[in-house]
Amino acid sequence: MKKNARNKINEMITQKMVERISATGTLPWRKPWVSQDARPQNLVSRKPYRGVNAFLLHMMGYAQPYFLTMKQANQLGGKVLKGEHSMPVVFWKFVEPDETSTDPDKQRGYAMLRYYHVFNVAQCEGIPERKIPKLEKPDREICPIMEAEQLIEDMANKPAIEYGRTYAAYNPLTDTVHMPPQEMFLSDEAFFATCFHEIIHSVGHSSRLARKGVTDAVRFGSHEYSKEELVAEMGAAFLCGHCGILPAVEDNSAAYLNGWLERLKADPSMLVSAGQQAQKAYDYIVAEKLEPVMA
Repeated sequence: MKKNARNKINEMITQKMVERISATGTLPWRKPWVSQDARPQNLVSRKPYRGVNAFLLHMMGYAQPYFLTMKQANQLGGKVLKGEHSMPVVFWKFVEPDETSTDPDKQRGYAMLRYYHVFNVAQCEGIPERKIPKLEKPDREICPIMEAEQLIEDMANKPAIEYGRTYAAYNPLTDTVHMPPQEMFLSDEAFFATCFHEIIHSVGHSSRLARKGVTDAVRFGSHEYSKEELVAEMGAAFLCGHCGILPAVEDNSAAYLNGWLERLKADPSMLVSAGQQAQKAYDYIVAEKLEPVMA
């Protein structure tokens, strides 16, 4: 895929995110969905949207998490309401190697960044109600804190976790997550949201997914540092949503929001890439092996 085409898609997705952040005054990874069932998903396949797509669709603010293409709406006997605007969904398509080609890229195969458009069910009419699942309470009582504790306990090849420090951090040299005592946080939710952030960093260790933002020497405030922080923020939001934890928003000031907006605008490729890496980290921790149709 030509870089110009990929750049245009990255710019389009980043612009959509910038517009939503500016309009809502909220970073989507600081306000995730509150359960797995509430995560944005395709109405027909019931597969959850992945990576940056999940945040973009969640930010649209619809009561129901179900999305579909115009074609899918038509196939269900409905249609998109006049004047409604879609949201692009990005995905990677791998092109198989072509040994007969003289193009080096085609000879070794390559990944193409593609996209299509989806609408929320609330933007449609005529879809039979029986086709739209109702969001129901689970059969058993779910305790988000217990879910979070169990998730960390069950993580395969997990890092060492030491409590009692005055700060929260991940040290890749010793492969250790350092956390203050749980009682030092304003709430248990805040504790686990912070712990998830550091655990996402740890998944970048060379013994796990070997992410450059962790394995390489990264200078504080650099582009790679910002990208790794975005991966950790998004990944922690995925984990919070998985457990049903609604983390407290620590900083939603104009300066903080503008700082992220400037970083995203400076490198439009960062958002899609960070979302993809955050998704991989989440999949690693919860041991999900989903078909990567929606990047």
